[in-house]
Amino acid sequence: MAKLRVGVVSPEREIWSGEADMVIAKTIEGEIGIMPQHAPVLGVLVEGGVLRVKRGGEPDLVAAVHGGFVSVANDEVSILAEVAELGSEVDVARARNAMERAQASVEADQENAEAAAGAKRARARLRAAGEEVG
Repeated sequence: MAKLRVGVVSPEREIWSGEADMVIAKTIEGEIGIMPQHAPVLGVLVEGGVLRVKRGGEPDLVAAVHGGFVSVANDEVSILAEVAELGSEVDVARARNAMERAQASVEADQENAEAAAGAKRARARLRAAGEEVG
């Protein structure tokens, strides 16, 4: 069976690279599922999205991705994220605390776009770590 070659990078480091059966990413136009022989695509990733890489018999690779691009061509998928963090690397207690602080700021000031973005990032980190988030 054909495989995808996948690379997930941020300005700080290479997050992950390897082979996969499918990649699921959230773009500004909606969620996209990429499998081998997918048509070429260039998409803009949403702020606070969750990336899922399906790897056959292995557990899915899950990452919180905050902005950037996804590029697909010739069975190669490049995720070029502004910020990305593997779910296994997320400090759940710290992310939950950040989400609660950001939500309190949003409730105090509905116009606070920075707090809303912080809450969105924290929710993505928690979802990537496998936590239930409202």
